Amino acid sequence: MTQRREFLQLSAAALAAVGLPVLAQDDYPNKPISLLVPFPPGGVADTVGRPVAEAMGRALKQSVIVENKGGAGGGIGMAQVAKSRADGYSLLMALSSIVVLPEADKVLKRAPMFTLDQLKPVARFTADPTALVVRADSPWKTYKDFMAAVKAKPGAITFGSSGNYGTMHVPMEQLKVATNSFMLHVPYTGAGPAVLALLGGQVDALATGPSSVMQHVRAGKLRVLAHWGEGRLAALPEVPSFKELGVPISYSQWAGLFVPAGTPDAVVARLRQAAKAASEDARAKQALAAAGTSFQYQDAPEFERFVQADARSMTALVQRIGRME
Repeated sequence: MTQRREFLQLSAAALAAVGLPVLAQDDYPNKPISLLVPFPPGGVADTVGRPVAEAMGRALKQSVIVENKGGAGGGIGMAQVAKSRADGYSLLMALSSIVVLPEADKVLKRAPMFTLDQLKPVARFTADPTALVVRADSPWKTYKDFMAAVKAKPGAITFGSSGNYGTMHVPMEQLKVATNSFMLHVPYTGAGPAVLALLGGQVDALATGPSSVMQHVRAGKLRVLAHWGEGRLAALPEVPSFKELGVPISYSQWAGLFVPAGTPDAVVARLRQAAKAASEDARAKQALAAAGTSFQYQDAPEFERFVQADARSMTALVQRIGRME
């Protein structure tokens, strides 16, 4: 009888030990969650990340705390999450540069800061065409005016970006190639600093998601000349696309949620539910609308396919841009 009791006790302990991870996942989340935005405040990832974090926090009944960590075109923050513990408490709000930076490291012949297979897509929230923006007091009223000035003095016109190979740099390289023109690139640590540089006259132009600049456009400080999308944008109905202008280029600056690869399926499922709830949250919708954008939600399976397709097309583009220190 004593041996049987000891056997049953050991068996129960073993089963309990096996069940611990499942119980822990069922209990998720039981502490605050970090949402890392790999850029300084003021850019697209931050503009999207803050209302999404609040809405996801309401759905999860736990705080989702935004942490800004800029540098290397977003690479430093992305790498931090890629190497974080895969427990659902370290999330990443990335932009489309996430598919560009690993290939850029290859072009530069250096060890990659991270690789895409270190991160798992959870949900896409927005996908806005990039817009070409100048100061409202500039002499360029139209894209035609701007390009005439670029052609007249190659290298005299400057454009700011969030860093080499980032989402503000790549579309301008597309434009340079398509128009056989040259503009001087001035990289900053994020969209926020780049927009401030444009407002302050340190650079002449930039390409960015509308949500980064709409408040300044509405205030009459900045002017949008063209965009990299299809047709007209609801937030900028008077602004033509480059395709309308005869320049065959397109580029979308999307924002999506990632977790470290290896995050348990049960935790990812809970985050997917919360992300979906955030995309339907009235306060989050209102915040994005005020910034000039809206949710264009994709759940994990569709988003993963989207990321893979974007990575293939951006790999070819980075290789064409080539080495840039």
